[in-house]
Amino acid sequence: MATVSQWIEGARPRTWPAAVAPVAAGTGAAIWQLRGLDSLDAGTLLGVVLPRALLALAVALSLQIGVNYANDYSDGIRGTDDERVGPFRLTSSRAAAPATVKRAAIGSLAAGALFGVALIAVAGIWWALVVGSAAVAAAWFYTGGKKPYGYLGLGELFVFVFFGLVAVNGTAYAITLRFGWVALLASIAIGLLAVAIMLTNNLRDIPTDTIAGKRTLAARLGDRGTRWLFTATMLVPFVLMVPVMVAQWPVLLVLLALPLAIMPARTVLGGAMGRDLIPVLGATGKLELVFSVLLLAGLVI
Repeated sequence: MATVSQWIEGARPRTWPAAVAPVAAGTGAAIWQLRGLDSLDAGTLLGVVLPRALLALAVALSLQIGVNYANDYSDGIRGTDDERVGPFRLTSSRAAAPATVKRAAIGSLAAGALFGVALIAVAGIWWALVVGSAAVAAAWFYTGGKKPYGYLGLGELFVFVFFGLVAVNGTAYAITLRFGWVALLASIAIGLLAVAIMLTNNLRDIPTDTIAGKRTLAARLGDRGTRWLFTATMLVPFVLMVPVMVAQWPVLLVLLALPLAIMPARTVLGGAMGRDLIPVLGATGKLELVFSVLLLAGLVI
């Protein structure tokens, strides 16, 4: 039977910034937009922004943990993780029964769905049920089902869409009931950083994924192509923030996160492999989190 610490490790805390970051960025974009509409005061901040942001955070974290457990279960029963060199896995290590891990995945995704319905009800945007349902389905079918899209090289695309475009713009829209260009640029930037986290995992796993028939984007691009794509996803987000900096100069704070991109990029371009890439995962997640928090601060000031 898996211990509590093993369940936490199996939930992959290093990937959680990919859930927190889009909510932080979307909240910042929403506050900036409300200020521009002269509709931001203490009552709006406490009565509208904070509760909806917290619900969005609950949705994002639940789905992130759910997709991590679902990936653990699906890859584990397929044997993809049997020779894994990455972080601990509940199913492949036999620390937990596959059925138990599956229930944990379903429970986490169900919690995310419930939080999502609550957010939709509070915001009165019932059409978003379609988007929310698609997000839950994407979380499960990444490695689940008969033809998981993660095995077809589409994982990064779905991460970009759901942990970038949907999560950031969705958070901002749930607060303001409007779409805005700042949220759009932020969503692209955060989506690229989320892709970088996935690329770190898939770059490390190219040898074992290839043997297991898991044709991730990294396996398709090859080692060299993946390393250059990773570097681009780490640096382009800073370029995307230039127009936002022009409109709101305190967003220059985001540049303080730039040094955090140097170590992971140098390590990846330097040819690190296997376990040497594990610290890059944590560093990339830290970059995304710090980037989003500094963006939030710059938009709120």
